[in-house]
Amino acid sequence: MAWLAGVDGCKAGWIVAMASADGRAAPLVQVVPHFADLFAGEIVPAIVAVDMPIGLPDRVKGSGRGPEQAVRALLGDRQSSVFAIPARCAVEARDYEQACALALAHSEPPRKVSKQGFHLFPKIREIDVLLRAEPSMCERVFEVHPELAFRTMKGDPLTHPKKIKGVVNPSGMAERRDLLRAAGIAREAVSARPPRGAAGDDLLDALAALVVARHIAAGHGKPFPNPPGRDSHGLPIAIWTYRPVSEPQQDIVMSARPVTRPMIEEAAARIAGHARVTPVMRLGTGAFGSEADVSLKLECLQHAGSFKTRGAFNNLLSLPVPAAGVSAASGGNHGAAVAYAAMKRGVKATIFVPEISPAAKIEAIRRFGADVVVGGAQYDDAQAACDRFVAETGALKIHPFAAKETITGQGTLGREWDLQEPDLDTVLVAVGGGGLISGIASWFAGSKVKVVGVEPEGSRALQAALDAKGPVEVKVASVAADSLGARNVGQLVYDLTKDSVDHIALVPDAAITEAQAVLWRDFRLAVEPGGAAALGALLCGAYQPAKGERLGVLVCGANIDLTKLAAIVG
Repeated sequence: MAWLAGVDGCKAGWIVAMASADGRAAPLVQVVPHFADLFAGEIVPAIVAVDMPIGLPDRVKGSGRGPEQAVRALLGDRQSSVFAIPARCAVEARDYEQACALALAHSEPPRKVSKQGFHLFPKIREIDVLLRAEPSMCERVFEVHPELAFRTMKGDPLTHPKKIKGVVNPSGMAERRDLLRAAGIAREAVSARPPRGAAGDDLLDALAALVVARHIAAGHGKPFPNPPGRDSHGLPIAIWTYRPVSEPQQDIVMSARPVTRPMIEEAAARIAGHARVTPVMRLGTGAFGSEADVSLKLECLQHAGSFKTRGAFNNLLSLPVPAAGVSAASGGNHGAAVAYAAMKRGVKATIFVPEISPAAKIEAIRRFGADVVVGGAQYDDAQAACDRFVAETGALKIHPFAAKETITGQGTLGREWDLQEPDLDTVLVAVGGGGLISGIASWFAGSKVKVVGVEPEGSRALQAALDAKGPVEVKVASVAADSLGARNVGQLVYDLTKDSVDHIALVPDAAITEAQAVLWRDFRLAVEPGGAAALGALLCGAYQPAKGERLGVLVCGANIDLTKLAAIVG
């Protein structure tokens, strides 16, 4: 039987609320002097949720680590319960004055250590020493914050504080006891006297942590930031809560999908007036020498030059944005879209781009007012730098494909296309990281429309995932690598596409550049390689439509260096 533990620091050490994963019995509550004692008894928990910081950045920007800055925005009047944890060197100091001096030297703006926070440092060091000595423990020990847990249970910030000027507030304690009972904690555990060496509010906090542990064990955990950052020792930097189980059910086919039509409908309403409705060009039967009835969906005319503006706005309009603003890692288009959306919303944006990013795309990001950090040979290097920045500053990370908010935003393109062309049989969609095709396939799932992905022969992350029945790493070498060059599509994209994408058509680079030339020559459309890839599949025969098939081809990106386009078209 698996055991779970919720843990909080207390005067005598650590108060532990332990329960079986099935939750049938009331929790066992005890106080242990040392955190490591949790793993030395007869019952060893598989998951530990602890109200104590884990992961310490070498430098802090803003009011504490990134997780603290992200969580405060959710807590309303309870924000002061989230202490600003300083840099590692300050936490490791044994003297208060020394800790303050180190904190001042390693924070922007300079920030001292509160005395209340300083008293937590020995307990922070206990966990830090254990996890650094046994890194595998990071897979079972999770940082939580009780006020965030209670906020998740209620669905809104709490009404009453636990204490007022250091004195227990009965209304606040009653509010939290009611929430714990509603979350499934036995009444006798919620109403029990705390063990010697712990206070009543310590007990409630440990029980709140146990609620989060149960949800993490069930696969419903939710970290801030998502995914968690890492400190220089590899320890995770994130505060965990959980996703409440959704009550309403959609139809049976759609309810099991992480992204559904109703979610896309909501996103479309959310971003209306922010993203453009882009046109469809109907070319009729015989276009490009094909027997199909062909039309082009010109998403290349979207704000910031690509479809990614939809996902960027959906993130900004559906998630709380901290004072540190937003951040993204991008080969160019996603960064430009996030920068554009942030500019329109009056939000600071910091974009990390790899060295392979075209100058035209970097210039577009800067033109929209974002801070641009260039570094690392490939996209994954830029993503790692972005993750560190988010962990240190608390900025909201907007992922280009591995996030439901992004995919749902991209799905509005499928909805819009469907309304414009209700009789389509097939759509051709270029694939990089897979966020676009995931959103479009989620919209068309269960309909008559066949969704076909198009990948360069030298950059086939989704094809490899479908072949392996799970996401895998691939090597990338293509003329379209700056936008279609993801090495791994990730689990979310794989889950959304494995049953809803008909197949992948692989195209050579020559077909992609030919499509660019055709789009310029025949339509005066300046399109980047990734944006032309779907048409390339039709031109080279990688996709061969049936006679009379109503075929929609997505032209999805226009951020091309015009000197390179001139070389292609001769």
